[in-house]
Amino acid sequence: MWFEPVSTLDLIIKGVLIGVVASAPMGPVGVLCIQRTLNKGRWYGFVTGIGAAFSDIIYALITGLGMSFVVDFIEDKENMFYLQMAGSIMLFFFGMYTYRCNPTKSIRPTSPKKGTLVHNLVTGFLVTFSNPLIIFLFVALFARFTFVVPEHVVQQSLGYLSIFVGAVVWWIVLTYFIDKLRSRFDVKGIYVLNRLIGTVVIVASIVGIAITLTGLSL
Repeated sequence: MWFEPVSTLDLIIKGVLIGVVASAPMGPVGVLCIQRTLNKGRWYGFVTGIGAAFSDIIYALITGLGMSFVVDFIEDKENMFYLQMAGSIMLFFFGMYTYRCNPTKSIRPTSPKKGTLVHNLVTGFLVTFSNPLIIFLFVALFARFTFVVPEHVVQQSLGYLSIFVGAVVWWIVLTYFIDKLRSRFDVKGIYVLNRLIGTVVIVASIVGIAITLTGLSL
């Protein structure tokens, strides 16, 4: 077995990072969260993000389950090197896509009715769940962070819980600042924020490639 002794804290930190990175890009649900925060109030935007977080954890579990079936492959040190490189390269292109795309195209007219918090949560879940391509992002993140360690069930479970926590933290931070800056935040702000997120992901992927090539661990 190639896996090194796993650290619970290490998996928790990685899980939180994965949750944040998976949630941060301004896709349809991110734009919807901002719209609802501005038009309905912070809590309506926040529960929209929570709905997205529930969807994310489902896709994260599906990704982890799929990768656990090829554990013999990923236990090989040389295979893991190529897997981490592939994950970092995928993240780079995802960052480029995020940087270049225009999230304002996802803006849609919102209903004047606030609806219940549960309704806003469910719609946030459905908007995110309707995009199964997020699995490819989780594959890249899991590969980059060597996140799948099937021999350590308890630690792995805490890792998955940390992905949800990371997503929740992102939605708390996002809705807080959008609410505070509501008088100065407009369509251009969404565009700039998305470019900033794309830049961060690109830089992180380049760092990941450098770490893999130098044989360091992350």
